[in-house]
Amino acid sequence: MTADGGLSLVHRVGERVDVEYGPTPLLSLVYRPEAAWEAPKPYLHPLRTLAGGVVTGYRPSDHRWHKGLQLTASHLSGQNLWGGRCYVRGKGYQPHPERLGSMTHEGFEELTGGRTRAALTERLVWRNHSGDAWAEEERRIIVHDIDPLSGHWVLTWSSAVVNCRDEPLRFGSPTTEGRELAGYTGLFWRGPRSFRDGQVLGPHGEGQQLMGTQAPWLAYCGEFDERDGHATVVIAHAPENDHAAEHGNHPAHWFVRSDPFAAVAPSWAFFDELVLPPGEALVRRWRVIVADGAWDRERITDCLAGIPW
Repeated sequence: MTADGGLSLVHRVGERVDVEYGPTPLLSLVYRPEAAWEAPKPYLHPLRTLAGGVVTGYRPSDHRWHKGLQLTASHLSGQNLWGGRCYVRGKGYQPHPERLGSMTHEGFEELTGGRTRAALTERLVWRNHSGDAWAEEERRIIVHDIDPLSGHWVLTWSSAVVNCRDEPLRFGSPTTEGRELAGYTGLFWRGPRSFRDGQVLGPHGEGQQLMGTQAPWLAYCGEFDERDGHATVVIAHAPENDHAAEHGNHPAHWFVRSDPFAAVAPSWAFFDELVLPPGEALVRRWRVIVADGAWDRERITDCLAGIPW
């Protein structure tokens, strides 16, 4: 912890890195190996508001592989780097342990903390079930724009995933395999159990009607158990995400649920597969605002406008 109440990092080697703001732990980046059935991969949990409210869920009974905020690949050239059962066209969800891959932590390039900004740059390898390297990723997570008066802080997540096979990588989802409106893949947030039936907001709509739509941001507001009050999680994707020249225009669509659980993902392959040729990089940036209180559309828009990409 820094003496002036700024940001600090605590690295528990082989397990996780904690980012703290004064006495408040804001997040943990967990990278220890976990169960193969859950397609092990690094994740962020818990994420907390400045007041200390936890806004992520971890290994819920309905989906043990849902872990806070994580980068996933539910369908990747026949492999599942998401966890659990695999959705098979015409057959539904089936147990296929031979398709379950992993994203392995290979080390950190940067771990820095300061009064107003912290940065974690991680190297990962995406592997199939046999352990073969299919992709290499550089992931950068920055904590910034902390505003105690407004009661929010900001996380920016950047990933560059390079195909290291000699054939294309095909990113898909259950929807590309035939399940209607289940296009989850890519960056995925799972909320705590108490956030069920929370309020979903977008720039031009609200609620479950936003499933499968396009918009620059989506927000989820939930109410805590155990402690009083609400929290709002806003996820935005960078403008260039929809126009990445290296693989053509492939716009993101929102996956969102408030029932039977709280979940949000700016899916990179909701309706259509995304094909990444050998040697090329899939580059994406996302922004997450973690805020105390129930924010309305105007407040969300004003906050995002004040944080240029």
